[in-house]
Amino acid sequence: MSDTTAFATVTDISTLWRPLTAAEQTRAEALLPLVSNEIRVIASGVGKDIDAMIAASAAYADVVKIVTVDVVSRILRQSTDGDAMTQESQSALGYSWSGTYAVPGGGIANAIMKNDLRKLGLLNQTIGVMYTWAESKVSV
Repeated sequence: MSDTTAFATVTDISTLWRPLTAAEQTRAEALLPLVSNEIRVIASGVGKDIDAMIAASAAYADVVKIVTVDVVSRILRQSTDGDAMTQESQSALGYSWSGTYAVPGGGIANAIMKNDLRKLGLLNQTIGVMYTWAESKVSV
């Protein structure tokens, strides 16, 4: 990990998503380096240096910025007053309740989804091939 700067700015979030309130700006400033470093750790875990990949391609840098803005905006959409529910239904006499969380599993760590990692090229599909004389794995 050669760099510790955030992949996006509060201005990027305001431009690409929507204008932020003062409280959201404060949260976004704190979240941006955390989300960026989480992406760096995930990339390192699959053997990739995301900062070098960004330096090599302006288009890839834009994709990383978009994913970072998406993740931070997803976290900002979570309610801080209670459970981050996007949908909830209740019944009275049948005693039933159901709800859907904004971020499955909740929290910051679960805000980066497989689709985000796929956009960044950090999810590889592995195909196992077995020969009668050897076994090898090929990454696609």
